[in-house]
Amino acid sequence: MQYASDNYTPHRAYDLDVPDLPTAVDDNDETETTPGALDETSRSALADALTTIGDRWTLLLIAALLDGPKRFGDLQEEVAGIAPNVLSQRLRQLERNALVVARLYSERPPRFVYELSSAGRELAGALRLIAGWGARNAEGATAPRHAACGTPMEARWWCPTCERTVDDDEDEELHFA
Repeated sequence: MQYASDNYTPHRAYDLDVPDLPTAVDDNDETETTPGALDETSRSALADALTTIGDRWTLLLIAALLDGPKRFGDLQEEVAGIAPNVLSQRLRQLERNALVVARLYSERPPRFVYELSSAGRELAGALRLIAGWGARNAEGATAPRHAACGTPMEARWWCPTCERTVDDDEDEELHFA
């Protein structure tokens, strides 16, 4: 079966007929918002997460740091194609967002070893889900497999209160953001 999206060709933003996004104007400390604009409390948890970790390089850096602390050069080798200035920028951003801790190991010149904070390590499960999805939907990629038997792994929702998995027939009751 073929879908219309299979033939999709990306266009530059200025080639598309896209309506203007809501804007806010500040006149003498009075903020006016255009109709339909979302206020700060209306943003979803998913939007907040994507603001923090939603670009390609950030996710790849977090994945590289899941194996343990690494120096700048190690990260540059492991995350192929990342420019040094982009690597520096993303590491600073991750540190500001408390996902990465930079520890000084040389004072002259100042050099750091980078490691994930506990909040950064919490992203391991989400990255596994994204990697599994990518493997299932990309040609030639393989899904993560169980080391003991070789079976492709599946993710399940778990309710810690009920101490059981949430079945597919209950998924209508799940709220994501």
